[in-house]
Amino acid sequence: MKILIMGLPGSGKTYLAERLQPLINAAWYNADVVRKMANDWDFSSEGRIRQSMRMKTFANFEKSNNRYVICDFVCPTRTTQENFDPDITIWMNTIKEGRFEDTNKMFEEPLNVDFLITEMNDNNHHDIAKEILKNV
Repeated sequence: MKILIMGLPGSGKTYLAERLQPLINAAWYNADVVRKMANDWDFSSEGRIRQSMRMKTFANFEKSNNRYVICDFVCPTRTTQENFDPDITIWMNTIKEGRFEDTNKMFEEPLNVDFLITEMNDNNHHDIAKEILKNV
């Protein structure tokens, strides 16, 4: 199962992923780590599409091996969201603006989300894990 944790930079994606990952025994790919491995710091529209496909490749590999996988990245446009093609989308809608103006301008709210997080708390990861594992 491919789980996308998306949102603006600084919204808490990595914080949530770090806490959710052990609860569901998932592989976890963080966008910054993946970009560093690829040495690809292009944040243009094309670079973001390339990153969504890169994240999808890692996620599909894990899914094909019957593992849960969490990918946390901005995933700012509907194109990047559709490219990644998650089974579950968690939208970190905890801030109105991130620290990068170009990302704020291009960010499109997702059309379909499974979990909408509007504030960080000590229960979000437990609640989400419980819902995900309930259907196993």
